[in-house]
Amino acid sequence: MAHLRFNALDIVSRRTTDRIEAPSNKISDYFAQDVFTLDQMKASLAPNVFKKVSSAIDKGKKIDMETADQIASAVKAWAITKGVTHYTHWFQPLTGSTAEKHDSFFNAQKGIEVFAGSMLVQQEPDASSFPNGGLRTTFEARGYTAWDPSSPMFIFGRTLCIPTIFVAYTGEALDHKAPLLKAVEAVDNAATKVVQLFDRNVNRVNASLGCEQEYFVVDKALYNARPDLLMSGRTLFGHNPARGQQLDDHYFGSIPSRIYNYMKDFEIESLKLGIPISTRHNEVAPSQFEAAPLFEDINVATDHNSLMMDIMRRVAARHDLEVLFHEKPFAGLNGSGKHNNWSLITNTGVNLFQPSNSARENLLFLVFLVNTIKAVAENGELLRASIASASNDHRLGANEAPPAIMSVFIGSQLTAVLDELEEKGNIKIDKGDNMYMKLGIDKIPQIILDNTDRNRTSPFAFTGNKFEFRAVGSDQNVAQPMSILNLIMAEQLNEFHKEVKSQMGKGTDKKIAIVNILRQYIKDSKKVRFEGDGYSAEWEKEAEKRGLANVKNTPRALEAFVTDKSKKLFAKHNVMTPEELEARNEIYLENYIMKIQIESRLMGDIALNQIIPTAVKYQNTLAQNAKNLSALKLDNSEILKNIELISGYTKDLRSLVHEMIEKRKEFNEIEDTKERAYKYCDEVKEAYFDKIRYAADKLELYVDDELWPLPKYRELLFLR
Repeated sequence: MAHLRFNALDIVSRRTTDRIEAPSNKISDYFAQDVFTLDQMKASLAPNVFKKVSSAIDKGKKIDMETADQIASAVKAWAITKGVTHYTHWFQPLTGSTAEKHDSFFNAQKGIEVFAGSMLVQQEPDASSFPNGGLRTTFEARGYTAWDPSSPMFIFGRTLCIPTIFVAYTGEALDHKAPLLKAVEAVDNAATKVVQLFDRNVNRVNASLGCEQEYFVVDKALYNARPDLLMSGRTLFGHNPARGQQLDDHYFGSIPSRIYNYMKDFEIESLKLGIPISTRHNEVAPSQFEAAPLFEDINVATDHNSLMMDIMRRVAARHDLEVLFHEKPFAGLNGSGKHNNWSLITNTGVNLFQPSNSARENLLFLVFLVNTIKAVAENGELLRASIASASNDHRLGANEAPPAIMSVFIGSQLTAVLDELEEKGNIKIDKGDNMYMKLGIDKIPQIILDNTDRNRTSPFAFTGNKFEFRAVGSDQNVAQPMSILNLIMAEQLNEFHKEVKSQMGKGTDKKIAIVNILRQYIKDSKKVRFEGDGYSAEWEKEAEKRGLANVKNTPRALEAFVTDKSKKLFAKHNVMTPEELEARNEIYLENYIMKIQIESRLMGDIALNQIIPTAVKYQNTLAQNAKNLSALKLDNSEILKNIELISGYTKDLRSLVHEMIEKRKEFNEIEDTKERAYKYCDEVKEAYFDKIRYAADKLELYVDDELWPLPKYRELLFLR
């Protein structure tokens, strides 16, 4: 195996890179050129048809079949002019990636290209072949994809892609997108009611999202030389390099030329598809980078993030590179996250998380700020479950990622404002008094955008005019955490509106009622506010005193999905039924088991078939060396000592691997998925992975580097 590493390094040293040229110096010349935009629709549809489509997008109204036929005809004509021959319903099943089945426009019987409204609106993929958590048996195969008009159609390659949801024949959601659309509708309804306490002109509140995507890039030859990286997305063996990220010389550094051309290439492809990517830079770890788009409607932003990840993978192949989205591909180096920047914006253009120059508007800002904190305080475990995965478990709580404890950072100035509001809540407001001034609300304009420091150790931080959910993993479909966040916000805002109306019904002035309730919410949610170092052991102790959960592994985190409280919450807002939640929990547990199983099998295979044979081979070389020295009457004690050490670590490694394999076989017989997941977590991953790695690391210290079967991290990371 060692020769693969040296061959790979030779290949990498001879790589060249071609300069990537954009279609135009002005991005506006080619932005969204492969998207069937509203402007495209307006130009190709009759005014009354376009009005129906616009209404469907803005208000979620259903499109009738006659309108669908006209849209289908228009989009087919547009797509064919761009060389498109096929179409697909593009959806996001619970596999963690996107899915598509391509069908041709060409109808052989008619001898022409055909695309009817029925083909646009619905397709029928096999619902039993995708993860369904027991909702569908093998013989109950029928499922449907249904067009989502709120997300624009686009051309990828020579295929027209139609964003859709995916449901079972019996109606249960089998994808990430259907619950997101329902959660967004719930938060829209709840937030609009609350905003109308201040402004009756508002009739819609849109959830907005911007995803910062972190990723690693490695050369394809080096990637292929690592079976663990190839099969599991992370290196299971290998110790830290002497030079890693400790010099802090990579972050925001000069972008390597190969990576620059790769970035430019996938950015051009993304921009053509309407993804408003605007930022690129080196991240902290060697060969780690980040791409970030501008804010968009949350549904479109979610689609665009999944699409961009697909583009990044495909473009990487053109550059002889591999892009890694695994949250922790290399031990001892920063992992990768996907910071979800979330805000709520009215149809009149007001960002509800933006402090204002108006004291009245600042009360509205405080309403949404405090209710968000309260939502997190009441539903922290559910929020933790939303970002749970086998890969993200490696990252959460490490020295570059927020801990598994869900807390909120708002900064010292806003903390002072909330403290003042809480303390002055009992101040009597006489007729003619300026309520805003007496309560300190008029001071909020002093908190201008970015006047508060950031806290990278916080999983959920206020960053000026938005909340940044930093705990989301880089490989994750953002629909799930965003569904949960919007759902808990909808529930909290509905409760707030109900309480305000109740106090107003008893004769309390509306502004006073709002302040009274906010003051109570500030007290109730204070436990979740934390401004310090989330990485510290002290915070874990403090969080425990406050009653905050610290769930460090996925199987236990996922329990929050299937509590009675969660089931009632999801059902109340029509986001998911109890059956759908149970099914998803089953899918996520099975996914966890399979990932640990893959890693366990890889560790066993690499240890038994590569590491140990290499150690034995080197041991034989040392034995011959010891024999030669003895024949020459020279001291061979040091060599004999090394032979003994290698023998001991080889024995330990073989024994540990066989024990782990037997445990895995035993646990595979357990029928209960939850119990099996716990066993895999506690008695496979936690019990053996570190011990096996330790034995392999010790062997590596005594085995000749020329023979060692796995590339070192340094060879994988310093890509230039």
